Amino acid sequence: MAKVTKDMGILEIAQNHPEAIEVFQKYGMGCLGCAAARFENLEAGAKVHGFDVEQMVNDINAAIGE
Repeated sequence: MAKVTKDMGILEIAQNHPEAIEVFQKYGMGCLGCAAARFENLEAGAKVHGFDVEQMVNDINAAIGE
């Protein structure tokens, strides 16, 4: 499966890569149950929560083995 990018939807990432949920939790993003997770991409979510999106992408891809 392809690498995760900052343009991918939060819910899409969680559904396609369940191992990414641990990374979301590490960053304190409990947004998987949030309505915004349905339409927000990773970059927007990271900005709202004040995280470096590039680091998150790297951490998620490392967790999923990409």
